[in-house]
Amino acid sequence: MYDHVTLRVDDLAVAGSALAALLDELEIEQTTKTSSFSVWGNFALTQTDQDHPIARRVHVAFIAPTTAHVDRFWQAGIDAGFVDDGAAGPRRVYADDYYAAFLKDPAGNSFEAVHRDGARPNGNIDHVAIRVNDVEASTAFYSKIGDAAGLTIRRQASGSAAFTVGESDGSFLVFAGEPTESIHIAFSGKDDDVRRFHADAIAAGYRSNGAPGERPRYHAGYYAAFVLDPDGNNIEVVNHNR
Repeated sequence: MYDHVTLRVDDLAVAGSALAALLDELEIEQTTKTSSFSVWGNFALTQTDQDHPIARRVHVAFIAPTTAHVDRFWQAGIDAGFVDDGAAGPRRVYADDYYAAFLKDPAGNSFEAVHRDGARPNGNIDHVAIRVNDVEASTAFYSKIGDAAGLTIRRQASGSAAFTVGESDGSFLVFAGEPTESIHIAFSGKDDDVRRFHADAIAAGYRSNGAPGERPRYHAGYYAAFVLDPDGNNIEVVNHNR
């Protein structure tokens, strides 16, 4: 499953306040607020710095309890200065019961609220979509780490690929286009998954961004490894409960 998805922003106070206005309407509670992080369960914002540019062109879809929540999400976003990227309504092109609204921020990131019938993924996130330089290369990367990260390829075409995330039926989507920048995606795993994720990726020629080990600066027992995907985004597998 998605452990967390983190976007870097140029003004955390402003961006955090704007996102809070949207997520409040979905009954997604803020779990952490510091000078460095604003966190809502498995979604987070963090301040950019000279070594890390702001996140651009990522799509994050949040779970909405009802269609009325989707309506309120969209209106709150318009009131907060987001750009309308698709007003609240049914999207039967995706599924008969798919009801969603879409908003865009100044960096080109897209935020969605989606309501569907039936069981939904654990956490707040329904799906994440990124754009990539080379769909085939990115699909190969995410397939390579798939066993350890809990990703299973569901569909592949010339301009896109879709993966399921863990057993909760969340989705991770890859599309051709101007690449997503500075996104951090962490998937949940056990210690063996963390080590296998890093070893499989490095053996295949991908770049390490942090070998398996404990990261006590996050919290005691935080065991993780980090690898860069073909477009330089930071991908992690983490076990919180050693």
